[in-house]
Amino acid sequence: MRIVLILAGLAVLGAFSAPPAAAQDAQTPAVLQQQVDELKERVAKLEAALAALQAGPPAPAPAPAPAAAPVLPSEPVSPIGAGTAASSAKVFNPDMAVIGNFLGVAGKNPVAPSKAFEMRETEASFQAAVDPYARADFFLSFGESGVDLEEGFITFTTLPGGLLVKAGKMRAAFGKVNTLHTHVLPWADRPLVTTNLVGGEEGISDAGVSVARLIPIGGLFMEATGQVFRGDSENVFASRRPRDLSYVGHFRAYHDITENANIDAGVSYARGQSFFADDPSTLVGIDATYRWKPLQRSIYRSFVGRSEVIWNRGPQPLGTATGSGFYVSGDYQFARRWYAGARYDASDRAENLSLRDRGGSASLTFWPSEFSQVRGQYRRTVYAGDQVANELLFQLQFSIGAHGAHPF
Repeated sequence: MRIVLILAGLAVLGAFSAPPAAAQDAQTPAVLQQQVDELKERVAKLEAALAALQAGPPAPAPAPAPAAAPVLPSEPVSPIGAGTAASSAKVFNPDMAVIGNFLGVAGKNPVAPSKAFEMRETEASFQAAVDPYARADFFLSFGESGVDLEEGFITFTTLPGGLLVKAGKMRAAFGKVNTLHTHVLPWADRPLVTTNLVGGEEGISDAGVSVARLIPIGGLFMEATGQVFRGDSENVFASRRPRDLSYVGHFRAYHDITENANIDAGVSYARGQSFFADDPSTLVGIDATYRWKPLQRSIYRSFVGRSEVIWNRGPQPLGTATGSGFYVSGDYQFARRWYAGARYDASDRAENLSLRDRGGSASLTFWPSEFSQVRGQYRRTVYAGDQVANELLFQLQFSIGAHGAHPF
């Protein structure tokens, strides 16, 4: 209706605006041009009004956004990220990693020859919290001969009395080297004492239960650990009957000497049925680790000295005998990514404690990043009977994924 009225107004305006013919003839061109301009201006205004009517009434101005309600201090905050997609994925997916350990060996070894190249080990790890009271750790070892469960255990972390309890398959808390996975070793191999008396790569590793407690006294931290295993550890213990269990105890003390240095020392005990005869075998060990890492130069300079002495008392062809072995090593970091190390070791053999091997090695390690490592190691071993082996070891390690820290 409004549109019709506007059009009618335009027509009337045009009729009254047009001068009579006689008068029009008398008007000058300048006056006519002025009238035309006025008509154009009025038409433009009417067209604008018409367009506004066709568009409808103007939209109301948006109401101001309400102020965000403050979060009350008593409101609980989710510890896993307030329900985001990433946090949900973290809840249902453990930390996973794969670590490759490639080893090359050149030289001659008449007693224990090695392959020229081998993928020594590929370790896959799965680690996550089970619930607020426990966590689980699984480590699968893939070798050229098959797959093995290196470790798989649950840890209860909130038990009364400050106890830490583990159940599953695990490495025994005997000394230092026995507790370390292969990719964590500061050398490309294991010391002779570990190879001869403590089972080599696998070491004392079995299914069982472990109970540990931390005892802090002033600036001294002590830890006592007691473990019971099924009794099967290759080249160490053998369980021929259900009652043939093995037992391991470890007492450890840690102390900060200065702000740059600390020392970690321990005593270990293990007992079980001998792998070589149906009689008990006993292992006793002493370990010590010294660490130096200056605070102001911590990424460029450090030193770690390690040593272990182990005694083995077990059955022999002529009766029970006692053998021993040890190693001492030092690893010095002289640049941000470079380490140099040396080790000397000697050990009797568990199957014949009258035979003794001796050896020494020197290594150079380069870390391109925290996910890869290149190491070269020269090793000279003099086996019982004066058989000599000179070998050059080349090791390349690389990892992907999130691999949790190993025990300190």
